[in-house]
Amino acid sequence: MSIEDDMSTAIDITVEPVSHDLGGFTVRRAVPSPRRRMVGPFVFVDEFGPAFLNPGSGMDVRPHPHIGLATVTYLVEGAIDHRDSLGTFATIRPGAVNLMTAGRGIVHSERTPPPERETGLHLFGMQTWLALPERLEETDPAFEGTAAQDLPVITDTGVEARIIMGSLWGETAPTTCHSETIYADIALAAGASLPIDAEADERGVMLISGEAEIDGEPLTLYALHVLRPGRAMRLASVSGGRIMLLGGEAMGPRRVWWNFVSSRMERIEQAKEDWTEGRFPVVPGDEKEFIPIPEKPKTVSYP
Repeated sequence: MSIEDDMSTAIDITVEPVSHDLGGFTVRRAVPSPRRRMVGPFVFVDEFGPAFLNPGSGMDVRPHPHIGLATVTYLVEGAIDHRDSLGTFATIRPGAVNLMTAGRGIVHSERTPPPERETGLHLFGMQTWLALPERLEETDPAFEGTAAQDLPVITDTGVEARIIMGSLWGETAPTTCHSETIYADIALAAGASLPIDAEADERGVMLISGEAEIDGEPLTLYALHVLRPGRAMRLASVSGGRIMLLGGEAMGPRRVWWNFVSSRMERIEQAKEDWTEGRFPVVPGDEKEFIPIPEKPKTVSYP
């Protein structure tokens, strides 16, 4: 009997990520995967770094479109300049969160800020996508940034847990949630532990550094461990570790093609045509470049 067939185990499914080299740093994509297409509203889960980008180099994600989702960017190390077609310019730094709601359509770019490009920088963080509820798939696009000092932090002996989205351990983050969502960055010192409650429909944990276990079951570095529903658990570390907790409300199936998410395939086809024909808005301050639509995107997920 495998661990995933044993109902007494805390871990339901373990998803090993697919790695992509983006020239100087590695991105590990756990969701979508044939093993798991969503965890709560999380329809896309990327972990990147840790890496050092040498002076003169940097991250350059050229302008590209999104529909039907909200992107959530969170950094452990580094800095990223965000620009979008609403005219937003924001530099995200560690401990803060950027939430960009694409809705009916938005275009954005992500680049290393000029000062850090000159000096070089460490880059380490998470980018996730949240599928929007069907009633909000065509909502107006929006952007919000929440500073690190405005996110609640739970501290206990050897524990520091920053709530990025939703309500956990009696505290609630101010970040907008379009559906019930939990998201937290948990740092455990050697010998520390923290309860993980059972309230969310679906939950997953990802060890991003060090060592940790859930109800005595060891976590694999960078893998997404989907937890059994309806069961309270305890996250612990013998030697110290950092873990991302994510999940929330179970949602109906979503179609993902490249940067587009929708409950309807015909809406994705329309978005593909709109980007090809130049119907999306431009990004002020970053109008000269764009990512062309791929023939075979790396991210595709159908129910």
